[in-house]
Amino acid sequence: MDLNIEVETKDGFSIVGVTGEVDVFTAPKLREQLIDLVDQGAYQIVVDLEDVDFLDSTGLGVLVAGLKRAKTHDGSLSIVCTKEKILKIFRVTGLTKVFPIHETREAAVTGAATEASE
Repeated sequence: MDLNIEVETKDGFSIVGVTGEVDVFTAPKLREQLIDLVDQGAYQIVVDLEDVDFLDSTGLGVLVAGLKRAKTHDGSLSIVCTKEKILKIFRVTGLTKVFPIHETREAAVTGAATEASE
């Protein structure tokens, strides 16, 4: 399956909508998108995984690298996900303690904005 990525900007946040499977073959496309965003000065990033059917360790690595890159600029990377099979991967790996995970894009933007002001 292919990986499709759409980026929109809302309230100063770059929202990365991901559709398909994020695996060893498709993860480089997501990595490049996250690198490009940070290079363009977008440090507040929300990655929407609602339409992701599969996420492997390579995909997780890309998300962690994206978070580190954003944090070097005092930014953030939040996740939007309600799919149990994807959430389970975050729980098993302990990444629920690393990434703020929200149910909607709006909650992610609001949550990240609140965290940044604290």
